[in-house]
Amino acid sequence: MSVKDFAGKTVIVTGAASGFGKVTATRFHEKGASVVMVDKDAETLKSVAEQFADNALAITCDVSDPEAVEKMFSRAIGHFGQLDVLVNNAGIAVPGQPDEIDNATWSRVIGTDLSSIFYCSRTAIPHLKKTKGNIINVASISGMGADWNFPAYNAAKGGAVNLTRSLALDLGKYGIRVNAVNPGLCRTAMGKALVEDSEKAKRFIERTALGRLGEPEDVAPVIVFLASPEAGFVTGATVAVDGGTSASNGQPPMS
Repeated sequence: MSVKDFAGKTVIVTGAASGFGKVTATRFHEKGASVVMVDKDAETLKSVAEQFADNALAITCDVSDPEAVEKMFSRAIGHFGQLDVLVNNAGIAVPGQPDEIDNATWSRVIGTDLSSIFYCSRTAIPHLKKTKGNIINVASISGMGADWNFPAYNAAKGGAVNLTRSLALDLGKYGIRVNAVNPGLCRTAMGKALVEDSEKAKRFIERTALGRLGEPEDVAPVIVFLASPEAGFVTGATVAVDGGTSASNGQPPMS
């Protein structure tokens, strides 16, 4: 891909204040895109957006709220006039045994990690029809095989993977592509607790072919590639970006 592959394009990235979202927004901006950075953490979002010299708009929004999503899109399209790429990246993870997860926690995780993908994608469709744009959903390898102690997160990410396929089937006739990435454990705010637990991190690395944890910089280029013309015949795909963790079927090496 060339340096300015996304010149004249507008990209919305949710969960853009940190982690995958921050690095992804930066990559798109470096490639010439106008970037709408969305997050509910207003203070952090503002400080990140200030690093972008131009062609960037920061919008504080809780994407689990469908009315807030409508307002966010109205402002974004009003500012830049079009939409070419939607990156549904916002997500949270709350641990707990199934009998420990209360209704509010379940609703919050499903709302942020799954419902937000539907709300944002539904709102984006009329605009993406005009540009034959595309959607990239950030799911997780937890959407391919479950983890212990994360029932809500596992359910949401599994739903995100299959929603990606469903959207791809229904939107392909409009020239809209929909794909997902499944990151493994990475050094992000969400993965911080596991990364800081050296014993858990060691066990996870033992299951990873490349022998290390991931970084946001490992995931963002894959998102950008899927949004590019070079992936023009790729839709309904789920790409694992996990250093080979999912290839091992969860088993550590024999020796």
